[in-house]
Amino acid sequence: MNLTLISLRIFFVLLCAMAGWLVCYSITDWDQFRPLAVFIGSGIGLLVVLLDLLLRGFSVRGLSAVTFGLGIGLLVAYMISASPLLERGDEALMYLVRLALFLICTYLGTVIALRGKDEFNLVIPYVRFVPHEVDVPLVVVDTNVLIDGRIARVCEAGFLSAALVIPRFVLRELQAVADSSDPVKQARGRRGLDVLAELRRIKHLDIRIPESEVVSSADVDAKLVFLAASMRAKLLTTDYNLAKMAEFQGVPWLNLNQLAKALQPDLIVGEDVEVELLKPGKEEGQAVGFLADGSMVVVTAGRPHIGRRVRAEIVSVIPSAGGKMIFARLIDSVA
Repeated sequence: MNLTLISLRIFFVLLCAMAGWLVCYSITDWDQFRPLAVFIGSGIGLLVVLLDLLLRGFSVRGLSAVTFGLGIGLLVAYMISASPLLERGDEALMYLVRLALFLICTYLGTVIALRGKDEFNLVIPYVRFVPHEVDVPLVVVDTNVLIDGRIARVCEAGFLSAALVIPRFVLRELQAVADSSDPVKQARGRRGLDVLAELRRIKHLDIRIPESEVVSSADVDAKLVFLAASMRAKLLTTDYNLAKMAEFQGVPWLNLNQLAKALQPDLIVGEDVEVELLKPGKEEGQAVGFLADGSMVVVTAGRPHIGRRVRAEIVSVIPSAGGKMIFARLIDSVA
């Protein structure tokens, strides 16, 4: 238990005991009751500390829910008691009816608010989201990330431990892309919906869908940045312009392209690589293929194997503007 909290409780009990002693000190006829007053004050302090211990699992969210429920219950009871239904009748009976109304309405309001405290909405300008534990890192997901598809494999591998925040307006934008008359956009949107279904099937993944209203599609990027800043979350996107907007406003961002580039192993002379040969090279007998990161591989004596996957040994690596140019010699054909 926190030592500071223990000290505070002890100090509070001593203050209650001193308050009891001061009561007897201020009333001259009660001098003989000072020990009893100190005992009663200490007892009251201990009862308050005991109540504090009993309410240890009662969170601020629960307190806000109780306060909200009490307020709503009191308002409903007051509106009913002030209505014409209770204007006439026996005064004593009306008093009892009003008292019963206040007790029943406040009880029901409090119970209903506590029952739904996990869905208790925090309203802020532009965005309405559901508050969760603040110690869980959050990542706001852009539409492009869902369409990209790699996020599902990253989450399934367990490399992303944060909770994914997918705003409702992002889902609507994804649905609009899937419903597009353009076949290319339609295919991209449907792939994003498939990725969303894959994410939901991952058991350990925490997905949160906050509610928010977007006036126009042009506001989506601004809303994403605002939502990430409001929730103290990172922004996951593959959109360079959106990433720069987030960076300008002090919102940290993640990029799957940078992650993929960082995970590519550094190739050195003497290592073997597997590559699919796609076209002839400039020199006689050469064939060209590409690695997953876009690096071009020129395989000596590989022209007869164009259209196949081959294994080759790296003989030199030359940096270029588009990445790396790798020269290799053919070892054997894989497929």
